[in-house]
Amino acid sequence: MPKGYWIANITVSDPRAYAAYQALAPEAFTRFGAKFLARGGLSTAMEGRGTPQRSVIIEFPSYQQALDCYHSEEYQKARSAREGAAEVDILILEGA
Repeated sequence: MPKGYWIANITVSDPRAYAAYQALAPEAFTRFGAKFLARGGLSTAMEGRGTPQRSVIIEFPSYQQALDCYHSEEYQKARSAREGAAEVDILILEGA
C-alpha cells in the first residue's frame, strides 16, 4: 500500500496565535502515524512561486490515513486555532 504525504507551505503572520496550532496539531499527527520528513530549515525556490517561510513534508502509513488526519476532529480543532495566524497551502498526495 503506497504511503501518503502532506506537503505544506506556510507563511506565519502572527507567531503567537500560530503557537496555539502548534500545541494542538501533534495530537492528530500522532494518532495517524505521521512522520516528519522535513520541517522548516533551508529551502530554495527553483521555479514557480517564491520560497515560503516554512515548508513541511509529513509521511503517513497510507494516503487514506493522510486524508483521515486532515479531516479528523483533532486536526480541525488545530486548524481553527490557526485561523488568521498564517497563510497555508497543503497538498495531500499518494506515494509511488
